[in-house]
Amino acid sequence: MKLSNSLDISIIIPVLNESEHISTLLDHLSVNSSSGNIKEVIVVDGGSTDDTIAMARAKGAIVISSEKGRAKQMNLGARVASGSLLYFLHADTYPPKNFDLYIINAYNNNITSGCFRMRFNTSKKFLQFFAWFSRINHKLCRGGDQSLFILKELFQKSGGFNENYIIYEDTEFIGRLYKISNFKVLPQNVITSARKYEQHGSFRLQYHFGIIHLKNLLGFGPDQLYKYYKKKIVS
Repeated sequence: MKLSNSLDISIIIPVLNESEHISTLLDHLSVNSSSGNIKEVIVVDGGSTDDTIAMARAKGAIVISSEKGRAKQMNLGARVASGSLLYFLHADTYPPKNFDLYIINAYNNNITSGCFRMRFNTSKKFLQFFAWFSRINHKLCRGGDQSLFILKELFQKSGGFNENYIIYEDTEFIGRLYKISNFKVLPQNVITSARKYEQHGSFRLQYHFGIIHLKNLLGFGPDQLYKYYKKKIVS
């Protein structure tokens, strides 16, 4: 059902070679929401060389091309979006059933930005332990894998994502939102892929993410954070 005639959601998904996930995600969004509440699904491609674009179009998504970089891709998606609420989502993160109703209900209760709790698609206790902290409403417990909804007007006033950040763009932006809005963590869970942890090792990757958080708290800039990421995680 549609909760309001004046509210609708633009879903924005930044992608780069996500043919493994994009069709499944778009089907999931369709099945688990009310079509009247979803204005559009915008897939912002950063230069995919696989079948991501064709697969997204086949599922009815609006596909636009962007420079590579999630901050740039999400900002472009927001500029194109026509919905009054923006919902930023990673290609390997699956929102809960009726996610659209939860987001609109939050707005109707004067919540202008927020996210869901998170669970990984794994039974590994180590990762589920860290996922548990996603229920805590503090900026240190935030990340892009939890997805992000925000009133478009607030997004525009905030300046959007800082495109100087190649990594950590979600956390940096949400940290600013905590200062200018009543950010809310909704009690339902998104399910996100543990693929990066499986690729790099759960303990090793979580350690390096912790160091990146610490470096940010100590005042290290986006270039320094990315340099560490490239050295310790990507290489």
